[in-house]
This record gives sequence, C-alpha cells and structure tokens, in this order.
Amino acid sequence: MKKLPILIMAVSLFATMGCKNQKTVEKSEIQQKVDEYAEYTLTTDLSILSEKEQQLLPIFIQIANIMDDLYWDQYFGPENRALLDTITDPAVKAFAMIQYGAWDRLGEEKPFIPGWGARPAGCNFYPQDMTAEEYDALQDEEKSSQYTVIRRDENGALKVVPYHVEYADRLAKVDSLMGLAIDLAEDQGLKKYLTERRKALLTDDYYASDLAWMDMKESKIDFVVGPIENYDDALYGNKTSYESFILVKDVKWSNDLAKFVKMLPDLQQKLPCDPKYKPAMAGAESDLNVYDVIYYAGDCNAGSKTIAINLPNDERIHQQKGARRLQLKNAMQAKFDAMVMPISKLMICDDQIDNVNFNAFFSNVCFHEVAHGLGIKETVNTHQSMRKALGNQYSNWEEAKADICGLFLTTTLIEMGEITNCTKEDAFVTFIAGILRSVRFGATEAHGIANMMCFNYLQDHEAFVRNADGKYVVNVEKTEEAMRSWAAMILEVEGEGKYDFAKQYAAENGKVREDLQKDLDLIAKSNIPRDIVYNQGLKALGLAN
Repeated sequence: MKKLPILIMAVSLFATMGCKNQKTVEKSEIQQKVDEYAEYTLTTDLSILSEKEQQLLPIFIQIANIMDDLYWDQYFGPENRALLDTITDPAVKAFAMIQYGAWDRLGEEKPFIPGWGARPAGCNFYPQDMTAEEYDALQDEEKSSQYTVIRRDENGALKVVPYHVEYADRLAKVDSLMGLAIDLAEDQGLKKYLTERRKALLTDDYYASDLAWMDMKESKIDFVVGPIENYDDALYGNKTSYESFILVKDVKWSNDLAKFVKMLPDLQQKLPCDPKYKPAMAGAESDLNVYDVIYYAGDCNAGSKTIAINLPNDERIHQQKGARRLQLKNAMQAKFDAMVMPISKLMICDDQIDNVNFNAFFSNVCFHEVAHGLGIKETVNTHQSMRKALGNQYSNWEEAKADICGLFLTTTLIEMGEITNCTKEDAFVTFIAGILRSVRFGATEAHGIANMMCFNYLQDHEAFVRNADGKYVVNVEKTEEAMRSWAAMILEVEGEGKYDFAKQYAAENGKVREDLQKDLDLIAKSNIPRDIVYNQGLKALGLAN
C-alpha cells in the first residue's frame, strides 16, 4: 500500500510522543475505551462431554484461530496488521485487538489512531484504489460472489480470486485439522457435517455442509466455522467474513424451547399484517436450541459480541429445511448483568424496574432470531428475493423486522400461556432497556439503524415517555399498538420490495435524535460497559495450565 510508510510514521509518533502530558491524556482516553468492555470468562460444565468430545475442543480452537487470522486479513489487511506490531502503548494495542483494526466499531467506526484514515467501505475484499467504473466493467459473474475477492493482476487489471485460492495456505492447515476432528467425532451428525464442511472450505461451495448442519440434531458440541456474514462489505454488500463459534449444548434449556418449533407455522399466520405477506410456512425441520459458547473467533468476536445465531443464510436451505436458531445463554447473561440491568437502574422508572429481568431478555433475543425466518421471502409482485429487491437496505429492514416481530412473538406466546416465566409488561420494558443497551453500538450498520428505527417509531407512537426524573415510563397498551403497526409496515416494505421508501425512511429515522443522545451521554458518564471482551481458551476451560 502506498500510504504504509506515512502510517508507520504516524503510529510511531503516537507511541513515542514527546509531550508527556499529551501522551498521558491520549493513553487515558484509549484506556477508558478499553475499560468500556467488561471482561467475561467463557466456560461451561465440560463433564457432560465424552472423552473424545473433550479432545475435539483443542482442535476446534486451532481451526478457530486460523479463522481469526483470515478475518484480520479480510477486514484490516496483512500490511496494516503488521503495522499494529509497532504500537508500544498497551492500551492502544488492546483496543486495536478488540476492534480488529484501527476503527472504533462502537464509535461510528472512526479511527482511534492518529494518522489513520476512514475505514475502506470494501475493507480488504477489493483494491482500495478500485473505482466503481472499473468494477462495473469487470466481465466476470463471480465478482459478486460471497466467496471471492477482487485483486489486480500483473498488469494492474482487476481479477476475481476465489477465497479457497486467496487463502489456500491457511485453509490447507484447516483441512488437516478437520481430518483429525472427523476421526474423533462420535456423533454421526457431527461427523457428516465436519466432513462436508471440510470440503466446503476448500471449494467455497457450502450448500451440502449447510444441509448436513441442519440435520445435526443430537450433538452436544456445535462448531460454526467459515465465511458467513456480509456486514463488513459496505461497498457492495456481497463478501462474507470468516468466523467461528465453539458451542456446548444446554440440554435442559434446549428441551424447554423445542415445543416452539412446531408452533412456527401458526405463529407465522398470527403476524399482524396483510395475509399476502405471511404465506404458508415451510421449514418444519428448523430447530431452536440453547448453548454455552466457549470460543469466539473472527467476525463474531470483533467489537460487539454476538449472543444468538440464526443460520444458514442460504434461502434455498430456508425453503427446504428452515433454519437453526442457537441462543448463546452464557453470553446473553453476561450482557444482561453487565449492561442491561445497570442501564435499567439508571433509566427505567422505579415502578417498572422489576419488569426488567433475564427471562424477558432471553425471550426477546431468542425470538428475534426466530423472527428472521418468518414473513415473506420474495416480493409478492415481482417474486424477487428480499435481498435483491431491497439491495443495500435489506439488512437494515430485516434486522428491524426481527426486532419488532421477535417482540410480537414473545408477547403472543405469553398470551397463549406458552411462556410463563415473564409477563407482557416485562417483555415491553426489557425491550426498551435492551435498545438503550444496543443503540450504544452506534447507528452506522444494519443492527444500529434497525434499533433506531424501532426506538423512534415507538417513541413517535407514545409507547414510552420520560418522567420528571428523565426516566422511561412504558405504556403497555400503546407499546402493543405501535408494535403491531410497525411490524405491519416492515412486512409490507419487504413484501412489496419498496426500496425507495425503505432508503428514505431509514435515512430519516435510523439515527439517534437529540433527546436520546442526552440519555446515552448520561449512560456513558455512569461508566456502564458498552460491551464485553472474552477471556477464553483452553486455560479458561480448565484444559491447560
């Protein structure tokens, strides 16, 4: 990269500033950012696993670490990563490790190292000097694939390189490790999935492995691995990022949720919208399970941590088998304890503080993931996929759908007597408290924009007000009305593929307003963590000294 020497000088200057006072201030500011992430140790009861299942964990961790390394290359670039090794300030280095780069993910992705520019919209998936005209002129249908990068050939022209070629050296190491894991796997579903995933990582064809993962019903261990989400590609929204989760099943909580899977077709028909936006539902093989997560790597470990999984993303799989929704209970509990409750004590009125509880938080998050699978998958008139019809607005509106329809599902199941450990008021008040937590991540990407559209819609429809003390008072009846009308609007926007409306509405309503900003400033001054950072690995699990 042409700017590398300049950036090296900038980082070196930052690390060795001559002015003692200025250096102290800079370090203090960065250390404060580091301290906004509460440390949490990822562990679980491994005694439920067999000897061979426990032997799988170190292998999975080695593979996950390679996914982590690949993600650094995708998001930040190998040359830039080498640059971080020149930083001597431990706080700056620690914050860079949390963010996987030089941009604050929960601070509108602004650079936090002097001399660093804005985050490239296409990360390292594309040449940073590539123009839109060049890309449009590139005659290769694989250029928009989820599993290719765009590079320059020896003559400077653009070319398309598959992931399995671009990252061949490290994927070869993964292949060897996957072979060891397959030999150890006792559960036949896990063995088949690992076998197919091994092939997929070397071919970039994930269809068969996604099908095998859907069929993996009994394994106590789950291993999500590969390039999955496309949030980092803000240029064209195509390229997927490598990541990995290692999970251990909570059998009791999973069994408690199992009954809801059979209810999904009925819940689909209860959605508060025109019948044409809720067709008969396929995917009876979907499942809903609860896990303790014991390792994060790559995309899911960057900045704000994932607390639930809804996969695969392949719509062909959705039509055939549905999706799997994996709730990461220990990570949810960590965020609830470190953020949701402290925020609630500060911002929720005294009369409703007892309505904020983990059971309601768990249900809201759980059915957020379930809601992704509900609604319509193609526009009613043109039969385009949602992704194609809504383009770069799809993720914003799909996340908003999951937010509000997830709340609708929770409250509907409470009314039906199927959820008995929390009330509708609990669900509503905890939902508002949850938005006050998650909106602190910023409103620059899909989840943040969705949060703000939901929050602002509820506020505009008087779902809550602030009392004389500035604390939130939730009106249950008006929240329910707003929930229903907001869900209906979103499902119509998706069902009709209203791209222009979606774009304009998000631009006007997907941002933090002045009154909310004052609340967020108060929360920030109270030193409440913004997210969590993990102590993880073999030592944390008690498998190494």
